[in-house]
Amino acid sequence: MTSTDAAPAAIAPAPPVLAEVVRSGFTEGHHRGSLVLLAADGSVERTLGDPGAPVFPRSSNKPMQAAAILRAGLELSGERLALAAASHSGEPFHLDLVRKMLAEHGLSPDDLQTPPDLPLDPVAAEAYLAAGNVRERITMNCSGKHAAMLAVCVRNGWDTASYLDPAHPLQQLVGQVVAEAAGEPVAAVGADGCGAPLMAIGLTGLARAFRSFVLAEPGSAERRVADAMRAHPEYVAGTRRPDTWLMSDVPGTLSKMGAEAVQAVALADGRALAFKIDDGATRALGPVLARALELLGVDAPVVARIGRSPLLGGAAEVGEIRAVF
Repeated sequence: MTSTDAAPAAIAPAPPVLAEVVRSGFTEGHHRGSLVLLAADGSVERTLGDPGAPVFPRSSNKPMQAAAILRAGLELSGERLALAAASHSGEPFHLDLVRKMLAEHGLSPDDLQTPPDLPLDPVAAEAYLAAGNVRERITMNCSGKHAAMLAVCVRNGWDTASYLDPAHPLQQLVGQVVAEAAGEPVAAVGADGCGAPLMAIGLTGLARAFRSFVLAEPGSAERRVADAMRAHPEYVAGTRRPDTWLMSDVPGTLSKMGAEAVQAVALADGRALAFKIDDGATRALGPVLARALELLGVDAPVVARIGRSPLLGGAAEVGEIRAVF
């Protein structure tokens, strides 16, 4: 090596394997990632990988976005507030309420800046297409959040055409709420799949944020969001979604997944978890979530339901995706 040669860059260690893919008794793949578990007092109980490194939580940031909408003065409660924090499945009851939320503020689906999409739920998508429908903005899973964002802009006299601009007053407030809840600064700002600004934080910060919501003072924006999501979980996700199952079956639990295989959960007593599958494979979410819940001491039938991820060979079950930590 000459004096002008640069030293080779250090290679970061690969994240640990969180789940493996086993087909016909043969391990054919692995899903790596990072995870953090918090004890009830907020201390870090267990980590895997690097949960301090910033990630885009994707839709796991939605409770913070909904809290910012409340702080900005929009009066939302019940199903409407749950839908503001939702990645809804696009079932008829979701779309009906989005339309109502828009109409209540003099808005229409044409005001949404979500990309046209099909319902997130495959069963709902099949029924939607069979009825002769096409991709629409309202059908995109983030339309409830966007409806609430537009509504608070109308309420405050803010520009609705630029509501997704990171410099917009609403998005500036979202950034403040995310940083405050996570207990750390926002590391980067990007664009989410729905077009809204997306704030990067570490997984430990994400778990802290969810913990802070379930433990917040009654009546605060954070607690109102947590309470609405827990009371109406079917509006947060859908009738065939793990977030709905978990919040329905384990009282007091707050749960929200995000794209690229992110998941955050807080239990009523302050125990919390957050993880991300490094390759973004959502098929590993259920097994990893179920194992993390077991490690937090959750003992409920819904855990096994969430963790089940069979592999098929033809029409027969020939393997599974399973957690390995």
